[in-house]
Parts: sequence; structure tokens; C-alpha cells
Amino acid sequence: MFKIGEFSKLTQVSIRMLRYYDETGLLKPAETDPFTKYRLYSTEQIPVLNQIIFLRNLGFNVSEITLALSRWNDSFIAEQLEKKQLEIENAIRVEQAKLANIELAKKDIELNRIKINYNVSLKSVPSYHVLSLRRTVPNYYAEGELWGELTAFAEQQRVPILNKTFTIYHDMDYRETDVDMEICAPVAQTGENIYGFVYRHTEPIPIMACTMVYGSFENIASAYVSFAKWLEEHHQYQMLGQSRQIVHRGPWNEEDPDKYLIEIQIPLGHR
Repeated sequence: MFKIGEFSKLTQVSIRMLRYYDETGLLKPAETDPFTKYRLYSTEQIPVLNQIIFLRNLGFNVSEITLALSRWNDSFIAEQLEKKQLEIENAIRVEQAKLANIELAKKDIELNRIKINYNVSLKSVPSYHVLSLRRTVPNYYAEGELWGELTAFAEQQRVPILNKTFTIYHDMDYRETDVDMEICAPVAQTGENIYGFVYRHTEPIPIMACTMVYGSFENIASAYVSFAKWLEEHHQYQMLGQSRQIVHRGPWNEEDPDKYLIEIQIPLGHR
């Protein structure tokens, strides 16, 4: 048996970490001297310690390491490594998006073009489980009628609507008439698809360009012009898929049109 200092030297693991593994339950001492209270370790514990260090260096947390140690075999460990790889790759993508936003913000500052109304930012948008209603309507202003229908249907079906409702515009160009739009309300439950009301999962968008529009709906047109200029300057991106719109403050919760708040979202891809 070895005292903790001796075991530390033999395994090249600090006393601080050995105490931490003891406190978290990952590696308890083989024995504790009843008189001196010294932690005592055995050579049989070295393979377990090596497994802990192996997983810790790959980014596994305490609970994940505990699970792996309890079910250690080649197939299970390979499965856990695959999951961890996907987790890290996703984290890298998130951090890379943050770096891209920083670079874009720096360029915008240098060009002195950051404006409160039409500042463009990038973010990833997850998939949402929604109750949706898609129709071809006479014009963009008919959207309010669709929301009235969906709200009435949700109340009739007793389906609570969550926050962050949004609209997807399926046309790839601007339409003066016959606008193909889909209104989406995130919900926690599902139901029968009837009367054109559909429960579905929306597509996740890895890179979504977003700009906030303050004031009446008439300001949306100038926001798109501002976005066009931004896209021209950031030519590494191109528009993809259907645009979206979120009305954070609108006719139903704000009387003054000058205080409306609309978020325009446009999917992007790298050229």
C-alpha cells in the first residue's frame, strides 16, 4: 500500500487531483489508516486511475466518467467516445460562429456602419416543434388573419401556445400577390393534423442572419435594403432557404406602431 504522496509520485498525478477524485467518488483510497487517517492506495487502482485520466483528457465530466467506469467495455466506450465527439464538434461550431460574429462586428465598427435599427447578427436556430398553418394568401398583410385562425384553433383544441411564434415565407422572391406563408407556434404537445393545421418539426438553421426592425411594418422594406448592403460587404455568405419573421411587439400587444419590434431572419450558407 502507498501513501497518497507516494502514489502521486508513482502515477504522476498530483495530490490535489487524487483528493478531488476521492471527493467525487471516482477513485476512493483502497484503505484509510484508522489512526493517522492517511489515504492508502494499491497498485490495483492504477489501471482505474489511468482510465479516469484518459476520459478526463477527452473532455468527459465526472458523471460521464462514473458511468463509463461502471460499464467499461470496448463497445460501450466506443459509443461514449462517439457521443463526446459529436458534442465537441457542435461546441466548436458554436464557438466558431461566435468568432465569426466578432470579426463581422469588428469590420462593421471599422466601417462605422453599426446602426440600432438594422445591425445584422448571426446565430444558429434550432428545430422547433410547432403547430403550423400554411396558406397562399393575397398579400403580406393577410398574415394577421392566419394568426387569428390558428389562435382560435389552438384554443378549441386546448393546445397551449409557447413563446417565440414566427412566420416562414416559402416564396424565394418578393410577391405582390399570392404569398406562400406558414405561421408557426411552438407547442409542447402534438395532435391530429386537420383543416390545414399541422404539427411538425421545423428545420434547424445553422447560420441565420438576423436584424431587428423598430417601428411600423413599413420599415421592413428599408431593413431588407440594409441587409442587402451587408450581404454585399460580407460576400463569403449567400442566402439560402426561406426567410422568417418574428413580431416581438405588434398590433396585439402594442398600440403605438412606432414601438413595434420585428425580427427578420434569413438563412445563410458559405459560398
